[in-house]
Parts: sequence; C-alpha cells; structure tokens
Amino acid sequence: MINKRKTACLLSMSLAALTSPLLAQQKDYPIQPVAFTSVHVNDNFWQPKMEVNARVTIPYVLAQCKANGRMDNFLRAAKKLDGDKLSEFPFDDTDVYKAIEGASYSMQNKKNPELDKSIDSLITIIGAAQEPDGYLYTFRTVNAKKPHEWIGDKRWVNEEILSHELYNCGHLYEAAVAHFQATGKRTLLNIAIKNADLLVKTFGPGKIEEYPGHQIVEIGLSKMYRVTGNKQYLDLAKFFLDVRGPKGDAYNQADKKVVDQHEAEGHAVRAAYMYTGMADIAALTGDTKYLTAIDDIWSDVVTKKLYITGGIGATGAGEAFGDAYQLPNMSAYAETCAAIGNVYWNNRMFLLHGDSKYIDVLERTLYNGLLSGVSLSGNRFFYPNPLASMFQHQRSAWISCACCISNMTRFLPSLPGYVYAKNKNDLYINLFMSNSSNIKLTEGNVNIVQQTDYPWKGRVDITVNPDKAGEFTLRVRIPGWAKQQPVPGDLYTFMDKKSFPLTLMINGQAKSFETEKGYAVLKRTWKKGDKVSLLLPMETEKVLANQQVKDDRGRFAFERGPIVYCLEGPDNKDSLVQNILINKNAIADANYHADLLNGVDVISTEGKSAKRQLKTDSLLQTDQIVKAIPYYAWANRGPSEMTVWIPYEASAVRPKPAPTIASTSKVSASLKNVRMFAAIKDQYEPADSKDTNYPYMHWWPAKNTNEFVQYDFDAEHTVSESKVYWYDDGPWGGCRIPVSYKILYKKDGQWVPVKNTTPYTVSKDSFNVVTFEPVATTALRMEIQLPVDNSTGIHEWAVK
Repeated sequence: MINKRKTACLLSMSLAALTSPLLAQQKDYPIQPVAFTSVHVNDNFWQPKMEVNARVTIPYVLAQCKANGRMDNFLRAAKKLDGDKLSEFPFDDTDVYKAIEGASYSMQNKKNPELDKSIDSLITIIGAAQEPDGYLYTFRTVNAKKPHEWIGDKRWVNEEILSHELYNCGHLYEAAVAHFQATGKRTLLNIAIKNADLLVKTFGPGKIEEYPGHQIVEIGLSKMYRVTGNKQYLDLAKFFLDVRGPKGDAYNQADKKVVDQHEAEGHAVRAAYMYTGMADIAALTGDTKYLTAIDDIWSDVVTKKLYITGGIGATGAGEAFGDAYQLPNMSAYAETCAAIGNVYWNNRMFLLHGDSKYIDVLERTLYNGLLSGVSLSGNRFFYPNPLASMFQHQRSAWISCACCISNMTRFLPSLPGYVYAKNKNDLYINLFMSNSSNIKLTEGNVNIVQQTDYPWKGRVDITVNPDKAGEFTLRVRIPGWAKQQPVPGDLYTFMDKKSFPLTLMINGQAKSFETEKGYAVLKRTWKKGDKVSLLLPMETEKVLANQQVKDDRGRFAFERGPIVYCLEGPDNKDSLVQNILINKNAIADANYHADLLNGVDVISTEGKSAKRQLKTDSLLQTDQIVKAIPYYAWANRGPSEMTVWIPYEASAVRPKPAPTIASTSKVSASLKNVRMFAAIKDQYEPADSKDTNYPYMHWWPAKNTNEFVQYDFDAEHTVSESKVYWYDDGPWGGCRIPVSYKILYKKDGQWVPVKNTTPYTVSKDSFNVVTFEPVATTALRMEIQLPVDNSTGIHEWAVK
C-alpha cells in the first residue's frame, strides 16, 4: 500500500509540474471532456471490445510493426542495425507511435507491467533514432543509397506534397502526451519536446512558410501546449492552419485559405483532422474566425455527404469526399481513419457548442462505420468500409498502408473519454454504457454509476453519488434517433413517422423535463443514491435516404437504436442478399442471439428473393424469411454478399442471374487475386466504364504487358460471339481500355485464334462485341495488350 501511495503521489507531482503553466490559461473549450482516466467502463458491449483490443490487437499490431520493418526503421536510423532497407511508406513510423498511444491508454485502463516494459524499450529505440537537433524521421536519417522518392533531397522540401514529415511529428506528439498522462514517465514526452522545439525554430513567419501535406500536427501541437504550457506550440499550430492555401490542391484542403472553406472537399481523413485542429486552435486562442468555416463544413457533411453508418469519404479516387449526395454503396470508401477523424471532429464541435446533434453523429459513427473497421477477433481489419458487397471485400490480416489498423489500436482504449463532459456545475451525459466515474464539478466531486444493456435495450440507470448533497445540473442526452431524427437535417429520415414514448424517472417517479440543445435538463439538489432512469424507445426503424441520393432510391435501411443493420449472406437463403426485396410495410422483429457474432440483436422479417428465368428473362419471386445483423459485425464469417440498403421497389432489386455459358465456367487469368474472378461473369451491367458500384477485375499496377483471362466451360459448347465491357477509371485512376485484344479457343489442347467475322473494337462505356465463325470448344481465352503507361480491367465478359 505504501508503494502504491508513493507512486500515485509521484505521478500527481509530475503531472502538476508540467501542467502548472496552464493554470493561468483562461481560453479553452467552454465545455470540458471528462478524461478517460476518470471513467471506468464495465459494459457488456464495450468492455469486451476494449479487452480484445488490449489482449489481442495491441500485441498483434506491435508484432506486425516488427515483422513489417517498422521497428527496423528506427534501429537503422539509430545505427543499431546494419543496412539501409526501409519499410514501404515514409509515414510508417506513425504506426509505432499510434501503437504506443493505444498501449498507453490501455495501461491506464488496466495495468500491464509486461507491456509497460516493452513500450519503454521501444521508446529507447525511438530516442536513439532522433537526430541531435530533434529531427525524427527515419526515412531520411537512415541515409539510404536509394532514398524513397517521396522524401525529397533535404528536410521539408516535399512536406506539402508527400514526405509526411510533419504528419509523423503529429502522431509522435499524441503518443507522447498519452504515454506521459498514463504513466507519468517523461521519456517519450522529452523526445517530443525536443522535436517540437525544432519545429518552432524552423517554421513560422520569416522562416519556412509551408503547410503540412497531411494534417494532424496541428492537433498534436495543441496537446503538447496543454501538457507543457509552451505557447509557442499553440502559435505554430495556428500558423500551420493560417499558411494553408490558396495556391494548393483541394485534395489536401489547400486550394483556399482555411477560413474561406465552407464545403467538405478532398481527402476525407486529412479534412477531418484539419477541422478538428481548427476547433482546437479556435478554443485555445479565443480566435473564433475558424468557427464559421467549420460550422458550414459540418452542415455540408451532415446534410449531403454522410453515410448512414457515419462514414465519410465516398470515393476511392483520392480517398475523398464526393459531390453532394454522391454516396455509392458497393464502392463506398468510408475509410476507418476517416470515421475516427469524424468522431474527433464531432466531439470538438460539441465542446464548442454544447449541442447533442454533434454527439448524435459521433454515436452513429462509433457504433457503425468506426467499429466495423476491426474484426470481432481483434486481428483482422477493414481499410474502406463499403455498404454493399458481392464477395469481393474481405478483412485483411495486415495492410501495407496500415494507418487504419494502428488508428483502431489507439482509439478503442480512449473511448471512455467521450462518455461525459462538464461545464462548471453542468454535467453532460453523452454516451450510454455501464461505468463508474468520478467527476469534479464546481459544487464538488460526484461519482456517477451507469447501468445499462444499451445498445440492445433502451433502459439506462444513472446513480448520482455526490460527496455531499449539492445543487448542480445533469444534462442527459436524448438521442436524435429516439425523436424520429436519425441525423440532423433531411439526408436521412425514418419511414414510419410515429413517435414512441420516452420516459425519464428520478428515484422511480416519472418526471416531466425541459430540453435544451437535445439534453434533458435536470437541475436540483442531488444527494447520494439519487437515481435517474432513462427509458428510450428501442424500436426497429426503416430509414430512407434523401431522393437526391440516387444509389438509395427505392431502398431502405434497418436501424435499431444507434445500430445500423445489414443483410449478409450467411444468414439468408442461398447466401445471397442482392436479390432480396422487402415490402416497405413488412413487420420486423428483433431478438437477441447470444451465440451469434459475440451476441447481437438479429432483425427478422418476411421478404422475397428474385431470380431470372433463362428463356423468358422474366423474374421468379420466392417468399423467404430475411435476417439482418448489425453492420459493424459483417465479414466476420468470411467473404459474402452484404447490403445495408434493401430494395422495397422491384426496380432496385438485382435478381439472381440465370445460368449462362460464362456464369457456369471456371475463370482463370494472369492474376493472383482470385477474388476478382467472379466479377466478370456476374451479369451486372455497369453504368459506364468507371462505374465502381459493381465488382470488376483488373491487372493494376501492371503496365505494357500481355495478359489473359480464360473461361473453362462446364462442357463442350459451340460459341460464336464475345462481349466485353472494359473497366477504365481515367483520368485519375490507373486503368484504361487496352491497346488491343483477341479471342482464342482451345482445340486439341492448343490455343487457336478465332476467325472473326466482325472487326475487333476497343472502346469504353459500352460492350465491345466481336462475332466469329462458330467453334465447338471446352474453353475460350482472351489475350489483352495493356497500354504503355496504364493497366486495364474488365467489368463483364459474356459469351454466346
């Protein structure tokens, strides 16, 4: 006990020593978060996920960082390992930083001496890799004979484009602050201070006037300012925002000054990090000129560019926001990092404005588009999070660009920090999960205990235990979905406009209450043991998208509480879901299945499956029971069909195709990725060559090569026509229509060119048809000459 008290005392003293310069600081968010260190989650939903992150994901990511060269980067920079071989990307150092940040949060939630020792050793290596003046960027310090083409010939020259030097700094600072706050150790913080001091000397008016190519250093510098009290860090963060634009690219939000930006554009992760940084600097400096910009951008996202899952970033071209209402499903990018950035941003917007609508968006993202990024097992991951699939999406054990994996590692253990917030004697209850928390208000210390089976059930019991009886205000969030508004604005609405009763009780007695900015305002003299019970209407709702979202017309999505649902193959007939039709008035029931996907509510309803007839091309509809699972849990049983948006109009259904020569054939090709093979025979005709709403096959990144794709028929067939629809994602993507192609058939074990009776044509946005003298064969092959500077791909190849 003496040792524990001594340790706690030393930690308290070390924290006070660093934070004391901020005691005089008055400017900050009007509402303050309650630190995750004060919130102890013991929830049936989140606590097991945080345990998996601590027990499986963090050790797994640290091991993968080692296996994939991240640790070696630092060892070689420190001259502790021979050679100059580096990992793939100059931002790979950040995977190590994010893993340390996650480990630090996790150790604060639950002590882990072995992990603590491992992190200490890793920090020693990082310190050894730092140059004497504080510069820390392994890809330059290693001094490779063939430097990575992104880094430039000297420090910072490529920062606005590709080097990611300042991006690395930002994640270093976040890790350093987390490690210090969790352990009281200054080892990583001292490394970060040395690096930040170098930035202060290097950048600013009259010095290097460049902006970060990938934003996040602004957030990191703000955190360093909070911990150290060094205002130069805050000033530099503001400089990095103010120097941005207008001569840069929309891709990284540098085509306009930040105060002149009013719509979300470009790379979604960079954008969300920048908007978060703008909120931080506005709060900490008292300069509110950024607020109009981020208020407008937030409205643009929430009313025009937000997926029902809370995901942002519609297109893989630049990992970017699309146009207004451009929200494709099969090709949705919705990067996991962007979902995490969306949570950061919305939390800051709440701290600025105190409005529950920001927490509504945060919660939607948290339970759906963010949580889907990691498997239930904790060691398989999604980079994009699509809203529809036809077997082509599968979770990865590791991704060469591992930003999303390491980001999940650091986010989950920080989750308790989003549950509560405070403003003097106002205590905000934002998220619902079982926990015990100690919170300091002006009136005094309060222990809050939540007990709930949320999100499966709508009852939340909140026990209030002040140290002494006193008057203060509880502000209990009433979720938008409980008031028939899934998101602020009209991007999504519930099909059934019926309002369901919502009850709030104090000590067992139902109470009327006033609401302010989406919160039930409960001001009274609280005494120990007072209990607030919130009974939310946990109904199964059908969500409709705004008619301007063309991809969702004639469809609805299931939602229950904060959870968005999807149909997935393993739960439905023939493992198919794209062919399912559900009447918009169908009654849906929800039941908890403890033995499925670690325990989930499953929605069941009556529907129909559609199938094409071979000769008549008419549709055959068959009654079936349809089941839906939470979206976050999909793809935990292998690749399958999946859809969030379910047709209620026949025109929106994709019927199961009738069997053809092609669909019954075995596909092979000069490709290793066999998951793409089924795409060319699925009989889904694209809107144009760049359409990514359907699966396609491609040879990227191959260029200027001769490739092939082949059908081996189920039996000998006589064929005389080929139709191929090329995939071409120009001008920004890497695929173009081929230079040429030819058809060959198998004869006596040899490949023989067909004798075409119409010319070969190569064009995009339509089928390229060639007819030839009939041949009886068991196999057909297409040989394709790729362009000199591009690859190519195929949407569909039909044979007649």
